[in-house]
Amino acid sequence: MKQIVNSIPVFSGDLVSAVDHLLDRLSDAGHLPCSCVSCTGAHGMVEASENVAFSDVLRSFYLNLPDGMPLVWLAKLKGFTVAGRCYGPDVFATLLAKTASMDASHFFCGGKPGVADELALVATTTWVGTKVAGTHCPPFRSLDEQELMELADQINRSGAAVVWIGLSTPKQEVFAFRLAPLLKAKLIITVGAAFDFYTGKVSQAPRWIQRSGLEWLYRLLQEPRRLAPRYLKIVPKFAVMAIRSLLIDRSKKSLL
Repeated sequence: MKQIVNSIPVFSGDLVSAVDHLLDRLSDAGHLPCSCVSCTGAHGMVEASENVAFSDVLRSFYLNLPDGMPLVWLAKLKGFTVAGRCYGPDVFATLLAKTASMDASHFFCGGKPGVADELALVATTTWVGTKVAGTHCPPFRSLDEQELMELADQINRSGAAVVWIGLSTPKQEVFAFRLAPLLKAKLIITVGAAFDFYTGKVSQAPRWIQRSGLEWLYRLLQEPRRLAPRYLKIVPKFAVMAIRSLLIDRSKKSLL
């Protein structure tokens, strides 16, 4: 259930089918390697179009879920059968709810100091029965190999089945890519700002704004100093990338 959008395989199902895939992975009794899952959107696609190494990272992932509406629209305009948005915070909430009655524990890695610990409390009280194996707040810099191995050992000793990474793109995907081969967990999932949303650090956009594709503007108005440089780069670049991709598709069809 994947379609190739600008060289990146993107999941073509909806939120329900995405979570079903993740549950199947958790239920598999085989000794599979830890599977990387990204909830990615315009930011990830732009980064992948400009950075071959990052594009290779996303192409290696088990699933790249379409986190943003612009990516869903682009896929549909290209003629792909993308069922809908798989919003990172919704993937997080739905999987925690589904695993609350299972023998599957979660490890939260990301956020500013204390955020992962707060999220652990929110998770166990909101989705009763959720098992939190541990938390970690990584530094803003990239971990060296020794630090990465120490973190992997901490996660492995915790017995976590799912590792959640709440950083920003592309840092979180690269982090997951480096960490996954060292883990015994079955899934490592990048969910961006979900940690901040569920701990109340940042307000989520109303659903109608999310559906309109203007969530980036809502977040920009909330955190202009931090997010302005990011969105002033990403929004126009994604628009140009999308138009160029569609024109290339049209040109190829006209030659057939």
